[in-house]
Amino acid sequence: MARFLPAEHVRKRADFELIYKTGFKRSGRLMTMFTRDREAGPARLGIAATRKMGPAVERNRAKRLARELFRHHKPESPMDVVVVPRREMIAAPYARVEAEFLSLLARSTRSGPTSSTPNSLRAGRA
Repeated sequence: MARFLPAEHVRKRADFELIYKTGFKRSGRLMTMFTRDREAGPARLGIAATRKMGPAVERNRAKRLARELFRHHKPESPMDVVVVPRREMIAAPYARVEAEFLSLLARSTRSGPTSSTPNSLRAGRA
């Protein structure tokens, strides 16, 4: 049984900001995903469920779903993943949420012309 270990959490605000600034952003209907490759260590997950999403019950459900998806589909390479759930994620069937998570993760790890430049370079910030 796969577990979500404490070393696999992104917790510090500075880490979240670094991932947002230098990572790759992919958006779907149910969530937005930021990914950033790391030098070493396990893959880590951060979840940013803001109050704009809804009451605490809904935010907590979205966080549980994101943790479960990460636990079952943990990337092998050392990388940071931040999931920003959307309100639609709560009502969607698990299979649809899982399919979108895998799709966003695959697009984030595939090397190509759009995913090879970090957000800061794409936005014209050097």
